[in-house]
Amino acid sequence: MNGMSIKRRAAGFSLLELLITMAIAAILLTIGIPSFTYVTNSNRTTSEVNGLLGDLQFARAEAIKEGVYVTACVSTNGSSCNGVGSTNWNDGWIVFSDPGNLGAGGPNNETILKIQNTFTSTDILTASNAVSAITFNREGYATGIANGTLITLHAAAPSNSAYTRCLSITFIGLMTTERYGVTDPSTGKECL
Repeated sequence: MNGMSIKRRAAGFSLLELLITMAIAAILLTIGIPSFTYVTNSNRTTSEVNGLLGDLQFARAEAIKEGVYVTACVSTNGSSCNGVGSTNWNDGWIVFSDPGNLGAGGPNNETILKIQNTFTSTDILTASNAVSAITFNREGYATGIANGTLITLHAAAPSNSAYTRCLSITFIGLMTTERYGVTDPSTGKECL
């Protein structure tokens, strides 16, 4: 080199560059966090309702396949039904083979096919028409329930109708899920 010293510029960010980067990050977080909250809450409530729907479809399929009554009922202990009047399905439920058609009486030496424990969230899953048990007969019909029974899930925190989901069950065994404000065409009932 010809005697000239090469000056190196110090590496790093200037204060202005750092402030601009922090401002852009704050704007992106302000936009993204509410959307992320909606997605996580909506997915949680949807998966909870779909869990019950899947277990009820399983109960119906088992009743048809085995040619016996199969019951799903509210159960906090995973071994017996809570009984009539216990309509909070978020407490958990069991699905059991019910050849004697005891329904909400609970399994008496019958085989328990599935167990769903109490929800870890504070969401509330409540049935209309005081339904604490749903029994399917060998033809797949839901016996002992009013046509158009709704099981409604309300998110407890944050309380927002956008997270509400409904499971509609007809006496012929048709089951559908709906979002808040949507009317089920098979029953004519609105998810509220």
